Amino acid sequence: MAYRTVEIDGVRVFYREAGPPDAPVLLLPHGYPSSSFQYRALMPALADRWRVIAPDFPGFGYSEAPDDFDYSFPGYASLLHAFLAELNVDRFALYLFDYGSQVGFQLALKDPDRITALIIQNGDAYEETLGPKYEPLKEYWAEPTDERRTELAKAVSAEGLREEVLGEVPPETAERISPDLWQLSWPLMEPHQDIMVGFFLEILSSVGRYPEYQAYLREHQPPTLIVWGPEDGYMPAESARAYLADLPKAELHLLDGGGHWLLESHLDQVVPLVRDFLDRVT
Repeated sequence: MAYRTVEIDGVRVFYREAGPPDAPVLLLPHGYPSSSFQYRALMPALADRWRVIAPDFPGFGYSEAPDDFDYSFPGYASLLHAFLAELNVDRFALYLFDYGSQVGFQLALKDPDRITALIIQNGDAYEETLGPKYEPLKEYWAEPTDERRTELAKAVSAEGLREEVLGEVPPETAERISPDLWQLSWPLMEPHQDIMVGFFLEILSSVGRYPEYQAYLREHQPPTLIVWGPEDGYMPAESARAYLADLPKAELHLLDGGGHWLLESHLDQVVPLVRDFLDRVT
């Protein structure tokens, strides 16, 4: 594994990279609340045959977080577009997870022919299947008051992150999730709490673009693996199945007992599925 930084439009972006430089590329945009750190175990498990690249978004991990950056999903997608150009990456498979799915879809819309395949893991694109944990967000979207923002902001804390990770999975799954996921993420996130809270409203703009994401899938039919942790209050099993309406040939795997952070608890099941899929499509 290599740990590198590159300057993109005046912003120093940290990224992890492994694998042969001439191998097929898998791009790994991360989700909330972590960073490229969340792919620390998946990347070496694939790096014998694929070039795996995972950048940190500004405001997360070790990338810079300048005040004048566009902290939005389109802003991150534009950054990724320039990042790939800097690394001379033309075509790539794309891993879609959490916030990274919203960024990834908007990146794909810029140039769909660059995407060789999709791996979708607990990343939603269908409003009708949003889970019950979206209800406080929906109330905030309907009436974005300071009081509701303050209440949501309570989750952006060390204890809030712990609850997000462990709060809905069964005990036998929880004990397989390292506390590093939230303990090491929070000190890097704390100085940027306002950025994180701002994304609660930014999610609404991405939900508004779900029909665009669905149209992209229907039109281009990228080879797709859906591997999902159904114990997820934001994105339950119905969120995974919804993709089959637009991608009838997609491969769907719901992993028993798995939740939102499937790579922490079920990596041994995810890796062979991903390797087999990428072997066939890249």
